[in-house]
Amino acid sequence: MVNRCCIVGCKSATHNRHGEKIENGLTYHRFPAWRRHQGDQVSEITKSRRLAWIAAVRRPNITFHSIPTSMRVCSLHFHSGKPANEMYNSHPDWAPSLHLGHTEMKATKTARYERRKTRKRQRTDSTPAMDETVIDDLVPPVETPAPAEDGADQTLLIECDLCQRRRAEIDRLLEENCALKCELGRRKMDEHFLKDDNVKVKYYTGLPHLEVVMGVLACVGPHMTQSSKALSPFQMLFLTLMRLRLNLPIQHIAHLFCVDRKTVSKTFSDTIHVLHARTSPLITWPGRDVWRAAMPHEFVEAFGTRVALILDCFEIFIQRPSNLKAQAQSYSHYKHNRTMKYLVGITPQGSISFISKGWGGRVSDEHVTDNCGILDKLLPGDLVLADRGFDTEDSVGLMCAEVKIPAFTKGRCQLDARDVESTRKIAHLRIHVERVIGTVRNKYTILSDKVPIHMVLPCKDEDMTFLDKIVSVCCALTNMSPMLC
Repeated sequence: MVNRCCIVGCKSATHNRHGEKIENGLTYHRFPAWRRHQGDQVSEITKSRRLAWIAAVRRPNITFHSIPTSMRVCSLHFHSGKPANEMYNSHPDWAPSLHLGHTEMKATKTARYERRKTRKRQRTDSTPAMDETVIDDLVPPVETPAPAEDGADQTLLIECDLCQRRRAEIDRLLEENCALKCELGRRKMDEHFLKDDNVKVKYYTGLPHLEVVMGVLACVGPHMTQSSKALSPFQMLFLTLMRLRLNLPIQHIAHLFCVDRKTVSKTFSDTIHVLHARTSPLITWPGRDVWRAAMPHEFVEAFGTRVALILDCFEIFIQRPSNLKAQAQSYSHYKHNRTMKYLVGITPQGSISFISKGWGGRVSDEHVTDNCGILDKLLPGDLVLADRGFDTEDSVGLMCAEVKIPAFTKGRCQLDARDVESTRKIAHLRIHVERVIGTVRNKYTILSDKVPIHMVLPCKDEDMTFLDKIVSVCCALTNMSPMLC
């Protein structure tokens, strides 16, 4: 039997790249250190390993706290010729076991360890999850050890139990991490937040379903400039639609998307400019053959196929301007407040075919109609339905068209039967434009609240205001929803 070969280092010995002494073809290894400052688990396992080495060597001059630095254990005492990694406490070479010169400790068997590795590899191959594979590489194999026969086996049993607890904690953390990722995905304001939920899509964007939102994104996405890498193009569009739809404060939207308030403000402004440029063609004046072919029967019964347009104005409240002239121009006697007035024209089918630029609330409906450019779109023979305020017979007549408004009593006690019937028909059909205006204002509530004064200032190098673009975008998005008529 080979005697124990814990030796004192000699000057003629060489060292390999791991700092181990090499002499006569054998390698000599230091006793493991007790690492107390790297966590409780590392402290416990390194302490147990140091005790196991001391118990295996059984030298009277070696104690736990006193081991000469020159003392080494040669490679003959290990099956593989070197100690195993300190974390692999079930490995046969975790502590020296061969040729120890005493019978108090039995030599470990490599066959049982190889069987454990084979079983572990088979389980890993059957469930090739990435997270589990990584964990298996980092965590030593955990197997139930044989019944304790002496102090060393009892130490191995304790360490295996420690590995089981550690593996259980890792599994719990993996499950918790997966659950948190799922929860974060449900709360993040992106495509997955709206997926498979048309009710949520309609509430946050005003559009009927997610496919329409993605269609808008495909149209405007290539022209959008990302002001912040924190927001994707979809989030930029979603943020803008939420602001139009719910009129949420900028700061609140910043909290929802986890970005700065200035980022939200700039993103909203930039996206509105792109949306206006790309969605304006949706507000189009249809050809005469198109709207005549699809004329609703109630219009045909009342006026034949001549009705081309239904007109009305709506007003948006604005903050009080500091300029006195602007205050006078924006004051509406009808609303008793300062407003911006917009002329809207719809087809008999219910789609918005015209939206004017904003005018001060003091301007009359007749003046807006004569100067907004809508008369240039009329063709000879067209019929326009409007309210009493649109006394534009002369202007419309110049285009060889006709405007019908409810009749006035003009000093008479009551209307005659023919005027009553005509007024009833006009009022019955003209209600559609009021419904469309109500839909636009209710769907995009930013138009129902008081607008900041900076939105009614002209855009740089343009002859329209930021509010004009917002109104145009809201009308275009309304045209993307099912028609009311």
